[in-house]
Amino acid sequence: MNLSQFGVNFEKINESIKNNWKLMLSTVIVMLVVLAIICFATFFMVVKSPEKVMVPDIVGEPLTDALQEMQAKELYPKITLRFSESPDTKGDVLEQNPIGGAIVKAGRRIELVVSNGAVLDQVEDYVGQSLDEVRAHMQTLFASTSRPMISLPDVPVYQEDEAEAGIILSQNPPPGTDLVEPITLDLIVSSGPGNKKVTIPYLVGMTLADVHVRMSRTKLIFQFTGEIPDEDTTPGSVISQKWPEEGELELPLYSTVSVVLAIPEEPVDDMIYGIYEETLPPYPYALDVSLDATTEDGETYNVVEFKHPGGEITIPYSVTSGTKLVLSVLGKQVSKKTVE
Repeated sequence: MNLSQFGVNFEKINESIKNNWKLMLSTVIVMLVVLAIICFATFFMVVKSPEKVMVPDIVGEPLTDALQEMQAKELYPKITLRFSESPDTKGDVLEQNPIGGAIVKAGRRIELVVSNGAVLDQVEDYVGQSLDEVRAHMQTLFASTSRPMISLPDVPVYQEDEAEAGIILSQNPPPGTDLVEPITLDLIVSSGPGNKKVTIPYLVGMTLADVHVRMSRTKLIFQFTGEIPDEDTTPGSVISQKWPEEGELELPLYSTVSVVLAIPEEPVDDMIYGIYEETLPPYPYALDVSLDATTEDGETYNVVEFKHPGGEITIPYSVTSGTKLVLSVLGKQVSKKTVE
């Protein structure tokens, strides 16, 4: 059977395709592009972006209530615990980020800082401890809070006792008292034995190194002055001292003993001799005092450590030129000077 009998002329069809192939190809491409656009539009219509919501203000609320509010907004928490200034805030939200009222997409994580309660919830037992150690402990304990739960009195009550000076004898409130609000402790602190005496050491002829040892071991105040030595006197050695002509060679604790040292005007073997002088505030009991030196080369060493009740203080030294001297009380710098 011949298809031409049905009116189908393949020659004309072939000729038409040859003459119009470009138009037909363009039509196909346009249809494919339109189809792709329809598919993308349908996809983004089906897959919608997250809904935007307002962040609730939950600062000050209990964490359980805050989580319920966030869940209703399809928001999720990122929780950080921190000590607070009051035990009453334990479990409450202290901070949030973003803040309440901010507009964010649903599913966003909200950073929450939640109170872990106060650092202390009860008064500790400080009896028998050094007042200075307790002060340092308090500073460390409440370093991150602006309102500490426990404060120490600026001037505690001092009384004579056999215990070492500075030891806490009693406290109020007593240990174990619940902390519901900030308090200031009432303390009774030992000022040391009132009638105890110490033997006066004989220093004449001692070298400067031996004098420093005596200063650290003897609970007396040595008031040093300088005198230019003769050729036979060792620089820095003791020329004379106050010495009782009669009676016992004992004095009450931290009594003053005058001592004269050989202090040359010029350096000897590159060492400069002198006396470090400073006036400290009076203390209720003797505190730890130290004089440290740092050379021009950066080497640091301790010259002497001893206890002093405050007031006028003198410390002999022998250092190289350019050395920096630092006077400290309880580890805190009080003054400094450079020896030239």
